[in-house]
Amino acid sequence: MSTQQPEATSGNGERDLRIAIIGAGPGGLCAAIRLRQSGFENFTVLEKGSGVGGTWYHNRYPGCACDIQSELYSFSFEVNTTWTRPYARQPEILSYMEHCAEKYGVLPHCRFNDAVTSARWNDDDATWTLTTESGAEVTADVVISALGMFNDVPLPDIEGLDSFEGKTIHSARWDWDHDLSGETVGVIGSAASAVQLVPEIALEVGQLHVFQRTANWVLPKEDDPYTPEEMAARQADPGIVAARRDELFEQVDTGMAFKDPVRQAEMEDIGRRALEAVTDPELRAKLTPTHMWGCKRPLFHNEYFTTYNRPNVELVTDAIERITPKGVLTVDGTEREMDTMVLATGFSTTKYLSAIEVTGRGGLDIEDAWNDGATAYMGITTAGFPNLFMLYGPNTNNGSIITMIEYQVDYALAHIQRLAEQRLAWVDVKADTMADYNEWVQEGISEIRPWNASCNGYYRSPSGRIVTQWPHNMTTFKDQTAAIDEDAFEVASLPAD
Repeated sequence: MSTQQPEATSGNGERDLRIAIIGAGPGGLCAAIRLRQSGFENFTVLEKGSGVGGTWYHNRYPGCACDIQSELYSFSFEVNTTWTRPYARQPEILSYMEHCAEKYGVLPHCRFNDAVTSARWNDDDATWTLTTESGAEVTADVVISALGMFNDVPLPDIEGLDSFEGKTIHSARWDWDHDLSGETVGVIGSAASAVQLVPEIALEVGQLHVFQRTANWVLPKEDDPYTPEEMAARQADPGIVAARRDELFEQVDTGMAFKDPVRQAEMEDIGRRALEAVTDPELRAKLTPTHMWGCKRPLFHNEYFTTYNRPNVELVTDAIERITPKGVLTVDGTEREMDTMVLATGFSTTKYLSAIEVTGRGGLDIEDAWNDGATAYMGITTAGFPNLFMLYGPNTNNGSIITMIEYQVDYALAHIQRLAEQRLAWVDVKADTMADYNEWVQEGISEIRPWNASCNGYYRSPSGRIVTQWPHNMTTFKDQTAAIDEDAFEVASLPAD
C-alpha cells in the first residue's frame, strides 16, 4: 500500500513534492525542520524506533555522553540554555532532540516503529518506493537518508557467542531492566562506549573483566557541571550560550589537530600524563597506546584510567579464543566465568545507506555502486541514485556533526527547491564529477599522517579506502555546499501537462 497521495501541483505551479526522510535522529530532525521552514509539508519521517533522537534514542548505556561540547553539539537555530554541564550526557541530549521535534512541529510527520528495509528507484515514473518492516510501501519523489554512520549494529565475530548461557547486552541496545548489582561482568571492547560505561558499572558490579584488543588514547576533558549560578545566568541571557558556541566553533574549526604534528604531540603528552593515574606500572603499560594519537578515534574521559585501580576491575589483554556457555576463554587457556557479557563493539560505521537495500537507476544496486566503499559528492549525493540526499554521509565526519549536518541539509534543500520550482523529474550527480571530487577528498586525507597509519577499521571500508573522514575544516565544507554547481548534475524535466 502507499501511504502518500499522488503528486499534486501547488497553486503557483511548483511541484508538491512527496518527500520521505529515513530516520528521526539529528539529521532527520534538522531536515524536517528546515523543510517546514521552507514551506514543504508533504513529507514523512520513517523511524525504526518509538521516538526521535536516533543514536541518542537507541544508545542508553550507563555514562553515554557526547565528546563534542554541548553548545556546539546543538542546532544553530535552537540555542539551549539548560545544559547542565559542558559535555551533555545522553538523557539531556535526547531531551533536547525531543524538544526540537515538538517545538518545530515534526512529530505529526513521524511514523515510528517501522524501519525502512529497502528503497527502489522507478525509472518509468521517476519515484522512489520505500518498503518498511511491516510491509508498507511509501512512494516519494525525494528521499533524504538520515541513517548516518551509527545505524548498523553488528555482533562481533567471535566463536561460540551464541553459546553463552548468561545475559548478553550490546552497548548500543542497553537493557536497563537487567540489574548488574553484585554480578560478575565481562566487557568485550575498550573503545568509545566501553570508555564511558566501564567507570559507571564498575561501581555496582561485583567483578568486572574488561577485554582489550588495542589500547586507546583517552584524554581528560573539562566537564565540571555548571554551578547553579552559572545555569541561572545562562538561562537569563541566551547570548552567553550563543557566544560560547561561537567560541567553540572557532576552536574546533581552526584546530584541526590531526594535521598539526605539534598539536598531535601535545595531545599524546596529555594522554601519557592521564595514564599516570594508573598506580600499577604493568597495568599502565598495557593501557598505553602504541599507535599515534588520531590513528584511531580519539576518546575522552576523566575516570576511565582510575577505574583500573579498583580491586574489582581486571584488564584482560590476552586475545579471546572463544565464548563458552559460562564465559570467555582466552588464548592463554584461562576461562573467566561471568553472569553478564557486555558487547561494547560499536557500529558498522562504513556502511551508511548500504545498511538497507537500495536500488537506483537501471536497477543499480548500491552495494555494486559502492564496491570500493561508500562514495558521494559532497557526502550528500551519489551517482546513479536520483533525488536521493544523504546526511552524515561518506567523508563528512569531522568537527561538530550537528553543524556539518546543517550545511548538508541546506544543500539538499537547495536541490529540492530546484526540483519544485523548475518542475524537474529528477537530479543526479554525474559520475565523473563525483569521481573527481572524491579524488580531491582522498588527496586531502593522504596528507593527514595519523589517518594513514593503518590502525583503524573505524575509518576504512573493506577495500582499505577511508570513507568516513572529512580532511578539511567545517568552514571549507560550508563554502563548498553554499551553492549548487548545476554543471555537476544531470537533470530531467517532467513531461508537459
